[in-house]
Amino acid sequence: MNETSRNQGRAIMAGALFLALIFGIGILQGSYWAIAIPVAILTFFVLGLVAWVGHTIATVQVEAEPASETPAPESAPEPLRDVSGS
Repeated sequence: MNETSRNQGRAIMAGALFLALIFGIGILQGSYWAIAIPVAILTFFVLGLVAWVGHTIATVQVEAEPASETPAPESAPEPLRDVSGS
């Protein structure tokens, strides 16, 4: 792993810690927005995922496989034998 990746990881961690601190302060102050904003973000994220899945299902192009007849088995399988020696 190169140093750039490590720096990006550190920046992501610092940003998450900063946002967690702001969220905690908002909760302790009893702010409505401390709950409303994260819930709205999560709701829109989930709705975006659902829309993406729906779009993917609606636009996927699948070609039907040609129907192939499965041949009937030529003979019945042999019964299992007791190999335990008893």
